[in-house]
Amino acid sequence: QVQFVESGGGWVQPGGSLKLSCTASGSRFDFFAMGWYRQAPGNQRGGNQREMVATISSSGAWTNYAISVKGRFTISRDNTNNTMFLQMNSLKPEDTGVYYCNRNLPVDALWGQGTQVAVSP
Repeated sequence: QVQFVESGGGWVQPGGSLKLSCTASGSRFDFFAMGWYRQAPGNQRGGNQREMVATISSSGAWTNYAISVKGRFTISRDNTNNTMFLQMNSLKPEDTGVYYCNRNLPVDALWGQGTQVAVSP
């Protein structure tokens, strides 16, 4: 059974950096394009309340970013170890939220607990 577990969140001052990890269990991780999503404080997860942050193709050759994070965040994946990463640099208060990983076309049943990122002075 497929399961995603996010980690690496925390509190950081504006301008700081964090690296998030998404570890996948189950088979065929390398078959699917994946993505990072975030839920800002006060929003309900799901529907148009969830913002796509970055996506990556199954091989890792292609990436796509939300305009708000382009140039600051880098998505990558290690298919050998069933893991995906999000390197976040130059963090801003508006990056605060709960970050989740899921397939590029998210599957409701695969949402994990997420990892909290807080950016404040």
